Parts: sequence; structure tokens; C-alpha cells
Amino acid sequence: MTQKIYQVDAFTDKIFAGNPAAVCPLNKWLDDDLMQKIAAENNLSETVFYVKNGDNFDIRWFTPEVEVDLCGHATLAAAFVLFWHQGFSGDIIHFYSERSGPLSVKKNDNLLTLNFPTDEIHQMELTSDITLGFNISPVAVYKGKTDYMLIYDNEDQILQLMPDYTTIQQWPVRGVIVTAAGKNSDFVSRFFAPQSGGNEEPVTGSAHTSLTPDWSAKMNKNEMTALQLSSRGGYLKCTYLHDRVEISGKAKLYLKGEIFIV
Repeated sequence: MTQKIYQVDAFTDKIFAGNPAAVCPLNKWLDDDLMQKIAAENNLSETVFYVKNGDNFDIRWFTPEVEVDLCGHATLAAAFVLFWHQGFSGDIIHFYSERSGPLSVKKNDNLLTLNFPTDEIHQMELTSDITLGFNISPVAVYKGKTDYMLIYDNEDQILQLMPDYTTIQQWPVRGVIVTAAGKNSDFVSRFFAPQSGGNEEPVTGSAHTSLTPDWSAKMNKNEMTALQLSSRGGYLKCTYLHDRVEISGKAKLYLKGEIFIV
């Protein structure tokens, strides 16, 4: 059998930047093991699969090693494929995830806006095992549904961070967000996830469901700009809607083709 596949750079307006995701539109779900193998073969931070269900689309996300609860950049990539390459005619796509509930993506010209549930974050004690994870100690640490979020004093520290992946891999989370106020944006971040199959992600949309409410409270405003300071870089606009978060960005197609599955 053959399977359509697209590769899209998300949260960027140029190729070879942002975060690449593989997108596989399905007529019906493949076996979980096969989807995991496809994601491993693609060897990108995420491969997203979706199936049309009435007027909506069911959606699932896989890293090369595990299925995850939510992925922002791959959802953006899936919506990009539906709008520009699969003939979806409306301005808003409604996705549904059994792990994260209803999600939507709205199109305004070439800007796509994710609408995701806001993460609930709680401050934790800053213990020695957390400080051992990086060469610079954070000033505070929070725990969300799936990630730790470490707060730093400034953007320079975020750029200078050197993670100890062996230590971080032992932490009981999907990944680790590090963040500080930005120089050319409201806030900046990086994201590390060795326990999920990738050391550092270029741009992590789902992390901004944790970042947005925290920085909204710190800055006393609901609309913010964000930069993810990876080598590829990513630019996002974030809006805090209390129980929901809007995360906006652009995307570029890198490839489209077919994979062959015996």
C-alpha cells in the first residue's frame, strides 16, 4: 500500500526554519504499531496522522519513540496541509484528540491560529536534582500536565544553557521548557525532550499552553510575542483566553510524496 506524506516547516515563513513535522492524511486509522514505525522512520520530532470524522478530523501525534498527548507545531502543519493541499474550503478546522479533547485551527490569509486548552501549572520546590539538569540554575520551577517549566533571569541565560541530557532523561515528564523575558519579544524559550525521542525541539507549540498563562500573569497582558531560541528558530503570537490559549504562526511546505508500506 502507499500512503501520502507531507513535510511542513511550522512556525516560520521560510523553508529550513521553524519545526518540521510529517503529516499523513488517512482514510482510516492504521495499527498503532505501524504509525509508530512510520514516525520512527521519518525521524522528525513529530509525525501527525488524521482521519476525517464527519465535519471534523480526529488527530494523533507520534515522536520517533512514543505517542504524545498534544503537539502544536504538528497540528499547525496538519491544518496547513488541509487548507492548502487537501482542498479544505472553510476558514476553521476542528480537530479532536482522545488525549486532549477538541482543538481548532483558524486561517486568516496565511496566518494559522491554534486554539488549545490552557495548561495548569503549579510551582514546585527547586530541588538539587532539577538544578543538576543544566549548567545554570533556574530561579523557579513549575510542573504542568506533561512538562517541567524552568524560569530564568534573562534571555542570555536561555541562550547559554547546556542541558545534561542523561539527567533530564530521568525526570518523569515529556520534556523541559526553559524560559525568560525576551529582548525582541515578550518572552523566549527552549524545549528539551530526550525522554520523548529528541534532545532539543526547534519550536514547540504545545509548550506555549504553559508559557502563555505564566507570562500573561507576569506582564499583565493577554497578547504576547514569543521566540523559541533554537538553531532553526521560531516566531509565535500567543493570546491568553483563560481556559484556552491561541497560538499563531505560519508554515511552509518542504516536500510531498508517497511512502510505500508492504
